[in-house]
Amino acid sequence: MKKEPLLQVSVTTSQEAEDAVAELIAVVSGQSAAAYTDEETRVTTVSVYCRTRGEWTPRKRASLADGLKKMRAAGLEIGAGRIAVRRVARQDWSESWKRHFKPIEIGARLLIKPSWTKRHAKKNQAVVVLDPGLSFGTGNHPTTAFCLRELAARRQTGKAQSLWDVGTGSGILAIAAVKLGYAPVRAMDFDPEAVRVSKENARQNGVEGRLRISREDITKLRSRGRENYDVICANLISNLLMAEKAKLIGRLAPGGVLLIAGILEQEFGQVRRVFEEAGMKLARSRVEGEWQSGAFITARG
Repeated sequence: MKKEPLLQVSVTTSQEAEDAVAELIAVVSGQSAAAYTDEETRVTTVSVYCRTRGEWTPRKRASLADGLKKMRAAGLEIGAGRIAVRRVARQDWSESWKRHFKPIEIGARLLIKPSWTKRHAKKNQAVVVLDPGLSFGTGNHPTTAFCLRELAARRQTGKAQSLWDVGTGSGILAIAAVKLGYAPVRAMDFDPEAVRVSKENARQNGVEGRLRISREDITKLRSRGRENYDVICANLISNLLMAEKAKLIGRLAPGGVLLIAGILEQEFGQVRRVFEEAGMKLARSRVEGEWQSGAFITARG
C-alpha cells in the first residue's frame, strides 16, 4: 500500500538564527526540527515533517509567525523568515537525508553512522547504526552530541553503571549507552512515534533485549521511582525540566550525574539556579551556538 506524502513546514532563515528558529518551530509543531544550509547562498532552511495536514493548523502557523516576529524585534537577524508548507514524498524525504547525515565520532569510544555508509569503526570503538527518521536525534545537534560525549567519558570499564534516558526521541542516547556497557538502561518518551522509532532502532542495533523503552509522561510519574540511576539524560524544554526537577533528582543514585540538554543559552542561567537551589551543582557545561548543556551532580557529591 502506497504511503501518504508528508507535510514539510519550513522557515528560511540565517545561519546565525538557525538554532533559535529550530527551537521555535519544534515547540510550535511538537516535532523535532532539521536544518540544511545551502553552501552557495548560505541560506538556511529549518524544517519539520508532519504526517497529516491536521497536524499543522492555522493556529500553529500564527504562533510560528508571531515567534519569528518577536525574534526580529529582539534584534536577531533571522534573514527572510519565510514560512513555506509543501507535500513531499516519503522516499524523497528519506533520500534527501543521505546528502547531509554523515558518520560522527565521539572520541575513540563511539561511532554513530547511517546504515548506507561504508565507514568502519576503529579498534574498541562501539558502533551505533542510526538512520534519520521522523523522530530525530542523530548526534548532529549540539545538545545530543554533549550527552554522547559525557556518556562516553563517564563510562568506567568494569563498573556497573545504569542509565535513564528521558525524552529519548530516536533512542540514540539509550542505544549508545548500551553499546558502551551501561546496564540496566531505561528510556521513555511521551510521543508514541518516538517510542516506535526508538524500538526499531534498538532492534537494528541488536540491543532490544538490553534496553527497555516505554511511552510515559514525566508529569504523570510518581515523585520517586523504584529504581535509581547512575546517569540520567534529560533532553527536555527548560520549563519542563524545572517543573519536574524533583522527579529527576529523586531518581539519581548516590554520586550520580544528571545530564541536562536542549536548553537555549539565555535560559540556562535560570535552569541552573533552580537545580542548585534543589541541592545540585554544575560540574561541567558547554555552549555551542545558541545552546547550552550541563552535567549536574549532588552538591555533597
